[in-house]
Amino acid sequence: MQLDAVERAILAGEHGETRQQMMELLVALGKVFGAERMVPIASAQVSGASYKTIGEWGLRWLRGLDARVAVPTVLNPVGMPREGWRDLGISPEFAARQNEVLEAYRKLGVRLECTCTPYYLMRVQYGQHLAWAESSAVAYANSVIGARTNREGGPSALAAAIVGRTPFYGLHDVKHRAPSLVLDVEGAGKAGPIPAVHYGALGSLAGRIAGNRIPFFRGIRPTREEMKALGAAMAATGAVALFHVEGITPDARIFPYDVMALERIPITREEVAGVLKEIPVDAVALGCPHCAPEDLQQIASLLRGKVVRKPLFVFAAAYVMERDPETVLAIRRTGAKVVADTCMVVSPLMEGYRAIMVDSGKALAYVPSMCGAAARLGTREECLREALTENQ
Repeated sequence: MQLDAVERAILAGEHGETRQQMMELLVALGKVFGAERMVPIASAQVSGASYKTIGEWGLRWLRGLDARVAVPTVLNPVGMPREGWRDLGISPEFAARQNEVLEAYRKLGVRLECTCTPYYLMRVQYGQHLAWAESSAVAYANSVIGARTNREGGPSALAAAIVGRTPFYGLHDVKHRAPSLVLDVEGAGKAGPIPAVHYGALGSLAGRIAGNRIPFFRGIRPTREEMKALGAAMAATGAVALFHVEGITPDARIFPYDVMALERIPITREEVAGVLKEIPVDAVALGCPHCAPEDLQQIASLLRGKVVRKPLFVFAAAYVMERDPETVLAIRRTGAKVVADTCMVVSPLMEGYRAIMVDSGKALAYVPSMCGAAARLGTREECLREALTENQ
């Protein structure tokens, strides 16, 4: 790799042992993927923030680092909210370890904003280079915004944050952002818009079809929130870090003719509907990825004047909740729990349930393995109706 003078100095240890180790990691990564140089990044988002996922060895590694990040850096959701965790049944032992993880990141200069939707928090522009780790955030940044980031692991995202650079390979290079196949969603125009949750179902199906390829969708016209659901599901069931939607996503215009020669795979509405299997559930969870302000307002409106009968959890970033405390309070008055900074799949919070209903294709994929529960996908309205129903 061709390194500039600053990068060579970091690699030589002139800026401290931790920065040297981080640069060694990035150089090794770059060599594996054939990167010829580094590229400066505008921001980083680091996974491996929940004690549930990193454990004691991850905590020890973090404690051993002695540097501060060079760019704005936030965290993925952690294993519990920083306030009110006792009321949610989190053990004091877990809470103590989780707080130690947060303290380790604080000493590194990482902002203790814990979210899988950093694009609501940080201004991201088309063409900016990033080092983000959360799969759904990577898909959103690349596809909806047109920024440039690979799907980083927790250590490589943190290394890039500390050094302020990342290897220039993969999705940082526009020539690697071309679509690999066309997915034709049949009947979408004739039957009307696909309901929002069906974009999660469509994503679940499309991720299995695409694998690690870059799909180009035709026949759909999703909103930004629907593309959020679509990308999150594809990143969970496949390894899709970038997708294009004809006439919608910013990079789609770069490849207007090349797609005609690609493999074309039809997806029918019946296939999408087949993802929506009904099973009895004993809890409902919304917000994977984290709820936007508009999501919280919709949930509050649908629950107005009602009382939930099943455990209902709504997950959002603290900074989103702080923007509209009245809406959060309105949801909580129904008996639902609005939980900050954590996620249903990285917290011990959801581990006591047998089956959980979700409105997210990403959660549908991860709940069984991460929470040990069966999962059922439904529209947000269906999820809330289920929460108002007594357990049988």
